[in-house]
Amino acid sequence: MENLETRLDLTPLKNAIDAIRTEIGKVIVGQGQTIDLLLTALLADGHVLLEGVPGVAKTLTAKLLAKTISVGFNRIQFTPDLMPSDVLGTSVFIPKNGDFVFKQGPIFSNLVLIDEINRAPAKTQAALFEVMEERQVTNDGTTYRLDEPFMVLATQNPIEQEGTYRLPEAQLDRFLFKIVVGYPDTDAEIDILRGHHQRRSLTDALDAVTAVLSAEQL
Repeated sequence: MENLETRLDLTPLKNAIDAIRTEIGKVIVGQGQTIDLLLTALLADGHVLLEGVPGVAKTLTAKLLAKTISVGFNRIQFTPDLMPSDVLGTSVFIPKNGDFVFKQGPIFSNLVLIDEINRAPAKTQAALFEVMEERQVTNDGTTYRLDEPFMVLATQNPIEQEGTYRLPEAQLDRFLFKIVVGYPDTDAEIDILRGHHQRRSLTDALDAVTAVLSAEQL
């Protein structure tokens, strides 16, 4: 049998992924499987739902991932009074031109973190259907394409269900993975405490990580 060689040299990609793991590992301790699944979803052009109690670094992990791949990052805090236009954008009347101009919402970015996605009502959750599946937003009959890469990281708390709205199956279908983020073990917790004493603040934690991959390379 002839020796079959891969048509693509994946060495640069492997090196970049290893570097991303190393960079995020400077801050995030004991969540190796979560990071691996996030990177898998990123390469597979998928979205991820992170489920875990407060304090297990779901939001911080998303911020660090965005910084390591040097892409646009937006965070949207879902609340019961959030409207679809607050996520997608809306048409704004410009008196000078006598016309409406579409003002893009925070969903127009590369990596979008949606905190507590189940806090918003079904109407706002449904606004994500098109943008997550087709990477586009339709407003007033005009379609606006999102830049690549595009990935939604959504979080939800498995406890404290008062005032939340259960995600419909059609919404869950948009996610490639649902990752349950648990507590780290004792050794990892000790390392986390050491890191907090060294860095002192969230800004220091983000500054500890550098970009290793660009959006164009990805």
